[in-house]
Amino acid sequence: MAAAVHLHLHLHYLLRPCPPARRAGLFSSPWRSLPPLLPPVRLRSSLPAPTSHLTADGTDESGFVVVTFYKLVPLEDPRAEVAAHLQFLQGRDMDIHGRIYMNQQGINAQYSGPRKDAIAYADWLRTDPRFSDILVQISPALSGHAFPRLKLRYKQSLVQLEGGSCHLPLVEPSMRASPLTPSEWREKLEARKRLDSEAAGDTSEGRKLLLLDVRNDYEWDIGHFEGAKRPNVDCFRSTSFGLSEQEMDSTDPLHGVDKEKTDILMYCTGGIRCDVYSTILREKGFGNLYTLKGGVSNYLKSQGSAEWVGNLFVFDDRLSLPPAKFAEAGEEGCADNGDLSSSRWLGRCYVCGSEVEELRHRNCASIDCNRLYLCCGGCLEELRGCCCSECRGAPRLRPLLPGHQRYDKWHLYRDDASVISS
Repeated sequence: MAAAVHLHLHLHYLLRPCPPARRAGLFSSPWRSLPPLLPPVRLRSSLPAPTSHLTADGTDESGFVVVTFYKLVPLEDPRAEVAAHLQFLQGRDMDIHGRIYMNQQGINAQYSGPRKDAIAYADWLRTDPRFSDILVQISPALSGHAFPRLKLRYKQSLVQLEGGSCHLPLVEPSMRASPLTPSEWREKLEARKRLDSEAAGDTSEGRKLLLLDVRNDYEWDIGHFEGAKRPNVDCFRSTSFGLSEQEMDSTDPLHGVDKEKTDILMYCTGGIRCDVYSTILREKGFGNLYTLKGGVSNYLKSQGSAEWVGNLFVFDDRLSLPPAKFAEAGEEGCADNGDLSSSRWLGRCYVCGSEVEELRHRNCASIDCNRLYLCCGGCLEELRGCCCSECRGAPRLRPLLPGHQRYDKWHLYRDDASVISS
């Protein structure tokens, strides 16, 4: 029988935590008397179990998959939505782990589970008219769950952003970037290359095209679209490009951009960061914003690695996926993750700058650092899993793990007397 669903209070981070964002006030709701988190009691749902149309081909339903989806849509009673989702999952004893957040502006979910459970939950969501057209993306898990537990709860911001996002017009489609299908996106990139310009080429109408990576620098390090500059940010929450009123910072990728004559092509992993950030840029006067529908993961599924170099960073235990894993056959969830190297892109060791073919990050062994970084074999052994000599001499070090094994949550080592500098 699948493991019972449990709720936990704290968000599990792959990275060292960013500074907390300013909290915005809650919208008024008749459900405000409910606790932010519902107790993990077992409930039996009276809702009918949906029939999955995604498994009609007889695909093995016992294999684990990772599912992601989001939708920005008004939810009048988000805490009631949390209760309904919890009732469905617990009432059927579904084995789902991951992060599922809801608020007045919609839902954002990344979770893993056996194929049967994972798809049944997505199909159930689609029975709601508000989510009938939601884009559900499925990819193979490595082995078992890609997340340690389930966190299903109300959250003030669906993505982490300085100052929160409750005040942004996220549910107004006209305030978000215009979505391009993967094929339309590819056409734009190919047209941009034909312009043969160093930064943003002039079109026949005198317009310009600018490719904007709306991710973190470490994500770019293992893979990106050709021609996209490395983001100057290591935590999306602190993203600030295009926000300077004076626009004096030359490191800003939008520095000096003609807001009226420049088409800005924004992309991120799954699309939600672009949708959120594009509303800010709209308010700053950027009128020609386009985003890749479904993000890079959706693009790789239909277009393969065309115009893309390297792997895709994902925010779960897999960390890095080659483009081939997003191909249509990859949806069947039966493939091994395979080789994490890329023939078209070589990352660089954070320590010495040498080429790294295996495009997968690791965390620094120092508990007080925990940086995600790429590392060559020589530096890995010399620094015993640390990202620098300073961390190598830190007082609290975790053991060097072979290969790309993942450390447990850092607090599990915090009070361990065996975790000392050696």
